[in-house]
Amino acid sequence: MYRNLRGNPTTVLAAAAVAQFVVALDMAVVNVALPAIRTSLGFGPLDLSWVVHVYALTFGGFLLLGGRACDLYGRRRLFVAGLVVFGVCSLAGGLAQKPWQLVAARAGQGLGAAATAPAALALLTTTFTDGPRRVRALGVWSGMNAVGGALGVLAGGVLTQYAGWRWVMLINLPIVVTALALVHVAVPVEPGPVRRERPDALGALLATGGTGLLVFGVVRTDVQGWGSQGTLVTLGGAALLLVAFTLVESRVSAPLLRLGLLRSRWVAGADLLVFLAAAGQFTAFYFVSLYLQQVLGLGAAATGFAFLPFCVGSVAATVAATRITATRSPRAALVPGALFAAAGMAWFARISPHGSFLADVLGPSLLTSVGIGLVFAPAAAAATTGVRPGEAGMASGLFNSARQLGGCIGLATLATVAAHRTGTATGPGALDAGYALGLAATAALFLLAAVVAIAVLPRRRSDATTASHLGAPAAPTDNRLEGTPS
Repeated sequence: MYRNLRGNPTTVLAAAAVAQFVVALDMAVVNVALPAIRTSLGFGPLDLSWVVHVYALTFGGFLLLGGRACDLYGRRRLFVAGLVVFGVCSLAGGLAQKPWQLVAARAGQGLGAAATAPAALALLTTTFTDGPRRVRALGVWSGMNAVGGALGVLAGGVLTQYAGWRWVMLINLPIVVTALALVHVAVPVEPGPVRRERPDALGALLATGGTGLLVFGVVRTDVQGWGSQGTLVTLGGAALLLVAFTLVESRVSAPLLRLGLLRSRWVAGADLLVFLAAAGQFTAFYFVSLYLQQVLGLGAAATGFAFLPFCVGSVAATVAATRITATRSPRAALVPGALFAAAGMAWFARISPHGSFLADVLGPSLLTSVGIGLVFAPAAAAATTGVRPGEAGMASGLFNSARQLGGCIGLATLATVAAHRTGTATGPGALDAGYALGLAATAALFLLAAVVAIAVLPRRRSDATTASHLGAPAAPTDNRLEGTPS
């Protein structure tokens, strides 16, 4: 029975989609449970934020390394190892008895996700190499991102209210087991290292340190402020490490990130676009969730259910996006998608302290979800267009890094903007004003994303499909992939 599934592209897609779903779910599921976690484990007011921040820190900091490791040591190996680490740390988090134990478990989850996410995308781009099947596969993968994020809010609310906060961690276990079972029967074990090259240890150290410091500096602005000495020193250190990383990558023979990859308008444009779009999406989830609970007074479970229309709209739009980009350039979906999302965010910015779900949330949720669904699937396809199979993990890690860093930096920046507008007031009117300003800023981010799609991405799929090969070294003779079709 399993023989028919070995190397089956549909089964590979299912494994990648389930893995991406659990990674996206975990980014959202904890947020609604934070008050219950604080009460149960005795977190201090400032320490509680690390339950969210440490996941972003390790996830964002290790994505480039995880992506390159896929190319060097095998996508299946990294996929399995990442899921095992993620699952074990989810169990540890669900059993945590002290604050430091939960924070450590969240750090481990981020590390596992940093291996799993680029490996999942790389498996898809090397299994589905071109044509409508590739577009559909990437559409499913992107749809899992949107569904996982939206259902994460729903699951977090329902589980916290009816089962207890520990289940927001334990719910990951059956999903991880499912993904491991699928990849076990779908992808053969690699006989040895995929690429016989020396790892770029210095580049890995600089990239991980630079992106880690960048994430750390940004997420701590809620405590220290953007102009504080601590923030400036941290961000300055991140800039120095990333500049050094760029210099090192231009000189080593087997770089963690081949800089020539960024000469492709597809790769560079799609990564910039997804950085802006993720900043808008993550921030919108945050502000809308707070508006529902702190202004409209909804409970955790009701807040979760309020995100269902977004989930439905994003899935429908993802299906439409795959059909559009099956025969046309990704721009055909990206431009209207970014504009729809911008319009939806602008509509969200009209929220009222005396509003309701039907009047202030339902309509903009549906419009925004359509826009976001049209954006993320084509963006993933664009970011891997023209990329050599031996660099699929590299491109996937870069794309996921852009998405994660965009969400983290966008949320931290706009949360500060909203807090500045709110000031010390705690009434519904003041909170509403801050959230509305933050949502208006997300509209501007999606408008910028539309500009990037128009100005940077090629008009036709055939344009620049080989641009990413500029300056690329010759493909090695022993470049075994996964045993999957290419």
